[in-house]
Amino acid sequence: MKQYLDLCRRIVEEGEWVENKRTGKRCLTVINAELNYDVAGNKFPLITTRKSFWKAAIAELLGYLKGYDNAADFRAIGCNTWNANANENEAWLNNPHRKGEDDMGRVYGVQGRAWAKPDGGFVDQLKKLVDDLSNGIDDRGEILSFYNPGEFHMGCLRPCMHTHTFSLLGDTLHLTSYQRSCDVPLGLNFNQIQVFVLLALVAQITGNKPGKAYHKIVNAHIYEDQLELMRDVQLKREPFESPKLHINPKIKSLEDIETWVTLDDFTVEGYECHEAIKYPFSV
Repeated sequence: MKQYLDLCRRIVEEGEWVENKRTGKRCLTVINAELNYDVAGNKFPLITTRKSFWKAAIAELLGYLKGYDNAADFRAIGCNTWNANANENEAWLNNPHRKGEDDMGRVYGVQGRAWAKPDGGFVDQLKKLVDDLSNGIDDRGEILSFYNPGEFHMGCLRPCMHTHTFSLLGDTLHLTSYQRSCDVPLGLNFNQIQVFVLLALVAQITGNKPGKAYHKIVNAHIYEDQLELMRDVQLKREPFESPKLHINPKIKSLEDIETWVTLDDFTVEGYECHEAIKYPFSV
């Protein structure tokens, strides 16, 4: 919580105003932020100065790992975050690549599980790195990337948290995640949860110990209609201790994630928090 709150204060105190063309709003912005998560110690980075809905964040991550490209599939596993981008984004609604209601296009998990090769066929990045890490292999390229500029026009949104690099030291697995843009009041805790869970889950299915997760953010910002709630409400609250995350130990493989894993396989212990804050969301 300290590093999260320090980043929020840094933006409020040192940020510069930037006009965001996509949303038509101004953002108070800083460049370069880094957060680290102790996955080995199971210090789950769940925000305690407001209620955080961790289940939707894990459900979204599961959808990415399954390679989903449809908001209806995300809703079915407990995540509603793609409804607006799939169905209310005017540019995407008028895009000839859109297949109809709820279609997201070639974004996030599609790239991770089926990156199109120029000579035909697809690359399953996730399967490659899971296979390598399961065999104790780290070729310094155990990378899961959702960032494919050649297909930006075929999806409803460019990825924000776009690349995850796994590093194996002995039998301990570490993760470095890169994010180009971060809505700190709303999106950051989703991203924190997903970085933590991604390392914990991949370590478990590859038979390795989880180490630390390093979360690197390029552009961290607070929208102008979020600033008052952050400055005058959330930053005045005292944080609670970090809770713990428990993952069903029966999850042993990537196939398990693809076929039967649900939100019921994740539980959080000891979560204390202040009441929810309804931050505006910008599409």
